[in-house]
Amino acid sequence: MTYDNTLKYLVEQYPEDFIRYLLASDATDIQILKTELNQEPIRADSVTFLQTANQILHLEFQTLPASTPPLPLRMLDYWVRLYRQYNCDIEQVVIFLKPTTSEAVFVNEFTTRNTTHRYRVIRIWEQDPEPLMLSPGLLPLATLARTDSPQSLLQQVAVQVSMIEEAATKQSISVCTQLLAGLVFEPELIRQFLRREDMRESAIYQEILQEGLQEGREQGIEQGIEQGIEQGRQSELRLVMRLLTRRLGSINSQLQFRLQELSLAQLENLGEVLLDFASEADLMNWLNTIES
Repeated sequence: MTYDNTLKYLVEQYPEDFIRYLLASDATDIQILKTELNQEPIRADSVTFLQTANQILHLEFQTLPASTPPLPLRMLDYWVRLYRQYNCDIEQVVIFLKPTTSEAVFVNEFTTRNTTHRYRVIRIWEQDPEPLMLSPGLLPLATLARTDSPQSLLQQVAVQVSMIEEAATKQSISVCTQLLAGLVFEPELIRQFLRREDMRESAIYQEILQEGLQEGREQGIEQGIEQGIEQGRQSELRLVMRLLTRRLGSINSQLQFRLQELSLAQLENLGEVLLDFASEADLMNWLNTIES
């Protein structure tokens, strides 16, 4: 999530830099499209619309090639939805960030019996860092580019960041650089060349932090609800088992297993009717009824 937010921020703040690097275009009349597409749920990492060229540049950033559904199918799905909505030329680029030997980072098409869909793939660790160091918005990505001396590259990028004149821009780019560099560099080395203080003071870092905290809270609430429901189900199961044992005697293991699979609502319903049972056969008939 941190890397997604960082790269979305860079694309939204510096779309010209990415367009110039990826499309060799100097278009300036650029509209940032919403990332939600028709027929939810689907969300693209970055969708940039070049209004003057009647073209969409769709960027997907991946730290790892693993994806569900598989990335090639996702790219086809994105293309179909974008084309249906905007009916214009669409250039799709997948940028892999973290070095890997996985064959998946060399796949650039989706193929099935009647359909072939292609898109561009960039493995950032194979790219020349020099073009990336020419624009503020691309500087953070330069830390991940091709080099025989990673430490020297990180130092060069840090020097370029320090030369940015506008203070707020320098601070934001410094933070983004530190966050992306964390994919391949140890924190101690990053701190040698870039100011850690920029993190705490930066608006983009605070935004990422707040989003992460909110996501954590939402996950915690969701997990808490799920845990609460499961705890309630287990308590109801223990109560029902005690009542059944008192009513019918020992319950055979097969029926016990079926009881353990019941939902909380089903256990509550069973608790209301079990006093009418006279034998295990009545319990079995009830279970067969709710499972049919």
